[in-house]
Amino acid sequence: MDEDEDRAAIIEGMRVVIAEDSVLLREGLVRLLDDAGIETAATVGDGPGLLDAVDEHEPDLAIVDVRMPPSFTDEGLRAALAVRERRPGTPILVLSQYVEERYATELIGGGAEGVGYLLKERVSDVADFIDAVRRIAVGGTVIDPEVIGQLLGRRRTGDPLAALTPREHEVLALMAQGRSNGAIARDLVVTEGAVEKHISNIFMKLGLQPAQGGHRRVMAVLTYLGRNS
Repeated sequence: MDEDEDRAAIIEGMRVVIAEDSVLLREGLVRLLDDAGIETAATVGDGPGLLDAVDEHEPDLAIVDVRMPPSFTDEGLRAALAVRERRPGTPILVLSQYVEERYATELIGGGAEGVGYLLKERVSDVADFIDAVRRIAVGGTVIDPEVIGQLLGRRRTGDPLAALTPREHEVLALMAQGRSNGAIARDLVVTEGAVEKHISNIFMKLGLQPAQGGHRRVMAVLTYLGRNS
C-alpha cells in the first residue's frame, strides 16, 4: 500500500478523540463528525483524560480545546504537547476561543506535520472544518488565518515569497509538511548540506534573523501557509 492509499484508508475509517470541557460544544463536534462519517472514539473534559483516551484508542486525530479545567489557561495545549511526546506523529487539532500566539508557536514548533490550530468560530463553517480535520489526520498543516496574521504582524506587503527560487519554494513547501532536513534531502535527491543552505537562504530572504532561534523555522512555515491559505 503506497502513501496515497494509506491516507485514503485513514480518511475512510477515521476515529477521533475530543477533549473539550463544554458539553454543548463537545456534543456538537461529535454530531458534525458523525454526519461526515467520522467516528468519535472518546470524549473527555480535561487534559489527563485526553492522555488516557489517546493511549486507549490510538485515534487518527485528537481535537483539543486550549483552555480546560482546573485553571482554564493552557491545560489543553499542555496535554496536546504531551500526546505528541508520548506518541510522536499523532495528529492534533487545537481549538481556541481567541488567538493565542504563544500557544500556536509552541504547538507548531514541535513539528508542523499533522498539526492544526483553529479558532472555535471556524467550526460553524462545517465543510471547511471537516476538510481541515481530514487534512490534519493525513499529516497536513492547517493554521487559522487570524493566527498567521497576528504571528506575522501583518507588516509585510506584497508577496513575501517572491524572492525565493523555485528550489527554495520546494524546500519551504516540504518544511510546511513537517519534514526534517534529512527527509527533504531524500525527497529532492540532494545532500542535507544543500538543504541547509537553501533553508538559510529562505530565512535571509524572509527577514528572519538568527536571534529568533528555532522559531525561524516556524515563522517561515507560517509565511508559506499564509500565502497559500
